[in-house]
Amino acid sequence: MSTAFGARLQQSVREHGPILAGIDPHGPLLASWGLSDDAAGVREFSRRALEAVAGEVAAIKPQSAFFERHGSAGVAALEELLAAARERGVLTILDVKRGDIGSTMGAYADAYLRPGSSLEADAVTLSPYLGYGSLAPALEHVHGAGKGVFVLALTSNPEGHEVQHARDAAGLSVAAAMAEHVRAENSAAPAGTWGSAGLVVGATVGAAVRELGIDLAATRAPLLVPGFGAQGAGPADLPEVFGAASSQVLVSLSRGLLSAGGEVEALRSRARALRAAYTAAQGAVGGA
Repeated sequence: MSTAFGARLQQSVREHGPILAGIDPHGPLLASWGLSDDAAGVREFSRRALEAVAGEVAAIKPQSAFFERHGSAGVAALEELLAAARERGVLTILDVKRGDIGSTMGAYADAYLRPGSSLEADAVTLSPYLGYGSLAPALEHVHGAGKGVFVLALTSNPEGHEVQHARDAAGLSVAAAMAEHVRAENSAAPAGTWGSAGLVVGATVGAAVRELGIDLAATRAPLLVPGFGAQGAGPADLPEVFGAASSQVLVSLSRGLLSAGGEVEALRSRARALRAAYTAAQGAVGGA
């Protein structure tokens, strides 16, 4: 059986720092790099981005939508990026936010997590709002193929609280319930090792983690955290939002990294600077 994703990711963070490089080839960014807004531009964008960040970040996180919008040629560019990352030993977290039931969820899991699939990634983001149990087909790949998942819990968009903060009759919030499911999923991981089920928690959620009574450290989950950089959060927000779980944070940066421009050396320099800043911030929390 393959080494568990959580253990591989944790080792990658030790070696390369906590940054996840978001590979998001949207139109304005392609234009700023002098690239065409088509599949050829997306392919070149992905090639340069991977060349720049390989060895400098814990993983890359391609956003599938920005590839899909160019049809089959865009999806082919995504397949090429995932394969190239795999060849270079760079972990991939495919941001697809899929969530469905039964055979449909099984098909999504097969597409993105089955070893040998043309869209195979090391992990995917998942939406649990048809019920956590609906994610079972993806979780089978976690247990059987060493893959990972990141379950949406407290997202950075302002509308997220309408669902995620809602409470049941016993007062348990939806977000807290998702965290508890993930904690149970990770309970069998060896001591001191991250589980392979992660959570998506936005850096801009303020005091929500505390107010909803969520113990993120107890989940033993890697935390995929958008909201840094262009969305306003920075290294100083780590202790305020995540407290004792700050060492589990994976800092997801797209515009904050890729706005350095389309030259490989400039991107690599930006990745190194961001890595140093966020590694220091996590160290400061751990030593406080």
